[in-house]
Amino acid sequence: MVGKYTGLSDAYLSVIKALEHASFYAQRGVKIDWVEATDLEDPKGEKYEESWNVLRNAHGILVPGGFGNRGIEGKIAAAKYARENKKPYFGICLGLQVAVIETARNVVGWANATSEEFDKDAARKVVVYMPEISKTHLGGTMRLGSRETIFKNDQSVAYQLYKHLQPENPNPMRVAERHRHRYEVNPEVVADISSKSGLQFVGQDETGTRQEIVEIPDHPYFVAVQYHPEFKSRPTRPSPPFVGLVLAASGQLEQWLSSKNGK
Repeated sequence: MVGKYTGLSDAYLSVIKALEHASFYAQRGVKIDWVEATDLEDPKGEKYEESWNVLRNAHGILVPGGFGNRGIEGKIAAAKYARENKKPYFGICLGLQVAVIETARNVVGWANATSEEFDKDAARKVVVYMPEISKTHLGGTMRLGSRETIFKNDQSVAYQLYKHLQPENPNPMRVAERHRHRYEVNPEVVADISSKSGLQFVGQDETGTRQEIVEIPDHPYFVAVQYHPEFKSRPTRPSPPFVGLVLAASGQLEQWLSSKNGK
């Protein structure tokens, strides 16, 4: 778990519980190694080598949500390592945004790609402030609550996970998850990033312009979501993308998908 608040694990309590629920389903134990994102940034840092060794030895990488620019380059580095080394990766909220920034920088070639949250005057903003959100009143002004995500097609791993783990959903092309964010992927760069990299935008909101799910098809598991699926996870109803991470990290995902799809 590459986070910004690892000194207080309760900050990620919902994420921890969602991992536990997924582990019950996958019938595998989950051991969380905490990596402070800032410790991945400075090669001269006291915990730099130790933190990178933990990351390299992990079976999967999870980058949860957060606010502010502290530790961002460390999270981007973790996403880059997961992408390049085929390490299962799951990003939540900010974890999606750093995955998009990393891809824009290192695959598309936009070296100065960043988020408006970190540099409001940046020339290449691949993540921007949502236009309907107030920039002056921060209290209670985020995009909150349960909202629908619509899958573009039925081929994505994310779709398959939701379809098979939530069979009671009458329309698996639409799923409702809870949100808590002020920033989104810049709609103006989606087509370029998608066409110039392996990162695919597989789920959008009801307008088709706000990106909710990204993934890399040619990867054991590289999925990131803008919403917070941990909020709806339960012991008997685990969150689909968390299950995907645990199955991939334990080497079971490919066989699981094949069995569910009758192959």
